[in-house]
This record gives sequence, structure tokens and C-alpha cells, in this order.
Amino acid sequence: MSGDTLTDLFQEGLKEMYYVENQLVDVLEELGEEVDHDGIEDAFREHKEETEEHVNRLEEVFDKIGESPEKKQVHALDGLVQDHHEFSDDDPEQNVLNLFDTAAAEKTEHLEIAAYGNLTFMADKLGHDEVADLLEANLREEEEALDKLKSLTEEYDVESVPA
Repeated sequence: MSGDTLTDLFQEGLKEMYYVENQLVDVLEELGEEVDHDGIEDAFREHKEETEEHVNRLEEVFDKIGESPEKKQVHALDGLVQDHHEFSDDDPEQNVLNLFDTAAAEKTEHLEIAAYGNLTFMADKLGHDEVADLLEANLREEEEALDKLKSLTEEYDVESVPA
């Protein structure tokens, strides 16, 4: 791939988000099983279902632009996943782990929001109106997921977490 055109940049971004969303389907399953807070667990399970829909939308986007779905590794996501495994492998206190997992999920949402914002912009500039609408739907759901995670973090009983 040469990175000489907006189309090249757009397609690379789609491949990256296809990687991210596919990885997150598994990660969200793991997080949902790991936490012991009903609200956080529900948020992870609901977002896993949304993430599966994001994968489907991305496959539709690839189809609409005449490309086959491909994944391109995103090291930023891989680093967040690795950080999570290192933290959870140390067997932290459960309430601390619950907060760590919500914070990690919030970081991931920020990554996705930035990427979908850029992809939506590029789709508009390239005249891919239907594609932009699909990407915008993913963007809105990521923003809603972030808002929900922030609310759960703010409502968390911090008194139950060792100081």
C-alpha cells in the first residue's frame, strides 16, 4: 500500500478499525466475566453485542467501497490489552480490578471515537455518503458507551476500594 491518497489513508483506517472491533469482541467477553459488579458487567456484555454489530457495519463498508474486509494490527490496542493482562495477572483486589477494567475500557472508547471521527470525515470527503452514515452510527454508539462507562465509574462505591 502506498500512502499517497486520501483513499489509501481511509482504507488503512478501516482495516485498523476492523482489527480493533474484532479484538474487542473477545476482550469485552473477558472483561464481562472478570468483573463482579452487575452494572459494569452488563455494560461490557451490552457493548460486546454492539461491537459485533460494529464488525458487521465495517464489513458492509468494505463491501460498499468494493474492498474485502482486512485487518491491520493496531499496536495501541494491543498495548492496552497487554496492560490489562499484566494487571489482572497480579491478582488485584476485586474492587480495584473493577475500576481498572472500566478505566481501560474508557481508554479504548477514546481510541475508537477518534478513529471513527476521522473515518467519517474522510468518507464524507470521498463522497461515500452511505459509508459515512454507517461509520457515524458506530461513532455514536462508541460515544454512548463512553458516557455509560464514565457514569458507572462516577457512581462506583469508591469506599469499597482500599486506599
